Amino acid sequence: MDITFIRHGHAEHLLHYPHQLNQLHPGLTEQGKRQATALQKQIKILPEDIVLVSPTKRTIETAFLLTSSDKLTVCPLVGPRMFPQNPEFSVLRCDHIYSKDELNAQYTGLRILDFELDCWLDGINRMEEQLFEVYAGQLIQWCREQSGSTFIISHDGTITSYRAFLGEQGLTRSDFLGEAGHYTIRDL
Repeated sequence: MDITFIRHGHAEHLLHYPHQLNQLHPGLTEQGKRQATALQKQIKILPEDIVLVSPTKRTIETAFLLTSSDKLTVCPLVGPRMFPQNPEFSVLRCDHIYSKDELNAQYTGLRILDFELDCWLDGINRMEEQLFEVYAGQLIQWCREQSGSTFIISHDGTITSYRAFLGEQGLTRSDFLGEAGHYTIRDL
C-alpha cells in the first residue's frame, strides 16, 4: 500500500505573508489553482484509490482540481498540525477547520471519516504528541485496510508529522513539501 501526501496549492492567507495568517478559511489563489492543475497531470488517482482531505477550504479546493468530488473523504486527522509542536505558539485562524455542519452546508457529496473521535473542535493542530500518535496509528491502519493507494491532501506541518510518525528521522521545517508538492511512501 502506498500513501502519497499532497500539500495544498498557494492560498489566500499567504498573499501578504504574514499579515493574512488570521484569515478564516482561506481558499486557493489563482496561482494555487494553476499549481493544483499542473499537479493533476503528474499524479494518477485510480478508481480504487482513497483520497483523504483536510477539512479546510484550500485543501478541498486542491482536491477538486485533482479528482472528482465523489472520490473525496474529509478527515480531521489530516487537518492542520503545527510542526514542530511548540506550546507557546497560538493557533492561527487560517488553520481552523470546518465543522461537520459547515462541510455539509458548503459541499455536497463529501464523505467524512473521523472514527467517531471528538476532534472537530480543536482538530489536531496542537494535540499532544502521544494522542496524535494514537490517532495517526488508527488512520494509517485504516489506510492499510483499503484496496487501493491512499492520497492525503493536507498541510506542510501535518504531512511532516505523519512522515515522522511513519519512521522518518530528523525532519525539520526545511523538509516541508511546499505548494502543491507531493511525496509518496511506498509499500507501507
